[in-house]
Amino acid sequence: MTTAAERLPASVRSLDERADRDLDMVESVANSAWCIGANPKNAPTHQEERPPRKVVAVDAAGLLSASFPPRDKLLKPWLTTQSLAMIYAPRGIGKTHMALGVAYALASGGEFLGWQATAQTPVLYLDGEMPGADLKARVATVIASNEREAADGYLRFVTPDLQEDGVMPNLYRPEGREAVNAALGNARVIIVDNLSCLVRGGKENEGESWQPVQEWALQMRSQGLSVVFVHHAGKGGQQRGTSKREDVLDTVIALRKPADYEPDQGARFEVHFEKARALYGQDVSPFEAALTTLPDGNQTWATRAVSDASEEQMIELAGLGLSMREIGGELGVNHSTVVRALNKAKDAGRYTPKPKRKTKPTPKKGDSHDD
Repeated sequence: MTTAAERLPASVRSLDERADRDLDMVESVANSAWCIGANPKNAPTHQEERPPRKVVAVDAAGLLSASFPPRDKLLKPWLTTQSLAMIYAPRGIGKTHMALGVAYALASGGEFLGWQATAQTPVLYLDGEMPGADLKARVATVIASNEREAADGYLRFVTPDLQEDGVMPNLYRPEGREAVNAALGNARVIIVDNLSCLVRGGKENEGESWQPVQEWALQMRSQGLSVVFVHHAGKGGQQRGTSKREDVLDTVIALRKPADYEPDQGARFEVHFEKARALYGQDVSPFEAALTTLPDGNQTWATRAVSDASEEQMIELAGLGLSMREIGGELGVNHSTVVRALNKAKDAGRYTPKPKRKTKPTPKKGDSHDD
């Protein structure tokens, strides 16, 4: 007995078989690729689950008797051994200038923005986006502008233009993390500049994209290394993407544009500690940093407390005739903050309010102005 399918004309059966093959092909592609025709080097991938490992548990006595290496200060006050940190800012504000300054201070045992290195510390700098020529020029200027020299091999770079295929390791993929691990050498600090270029996979606003990177960072910390991530700010001013990134971080530093910032001022920003474990007081007070190029081509950084900068701006706006509330709206601070700041400046002799104009009294009803 023939089936209903066998009784169909051969041409129809051929179409059905072809459709089945096409469907199998579509399912195969969907399971193995993220988008037909896309560059597989930049495709999101899903992490393979590893077999479970034996979990080590100890009681309180075992924990107290365990020997752990001390967490030494590397760049006082905020970067220690086994630190996981993030520096984030809007585009073009000076993230890489700051990251290179931190890297060179560590490698040379020097100072940057008032943060002091305690010793020369080997650094591996992963640069994800700058053309090699630009990176070379910036590093040359940093070296020329510093009195201290980094020890040989203490500041090493991984940059696209020096890779055989021009592709940087992808920290989202196991082979990318393994490639970075193989390049660590003597590094004790890894600077990842930046997450958008070096973590290519998953959705940025979901924890999936961060999970494998977080596991790698925790692995680095368990080996005594520190990792500093450089990241972009989103439209709302906060770090772009999932907030889960901040969960395991010891320190989160936000770079913000001052209220009176002008685009031609280049690298000028306010430094704000949004998260800082075991730090408080003056160590985490916000300050402003500005990069200036000297006539000889060298560069220097100037810093000042944000409160001083804000006071200057308030005094200037008050001199233009703006009210307290208008000043607060212009600078993005509370009205009461403006009142306190200007009263303090007045008491210290730094500010003299303009005398208010006398207004004519409003005549009362029934008053006659006739002579």
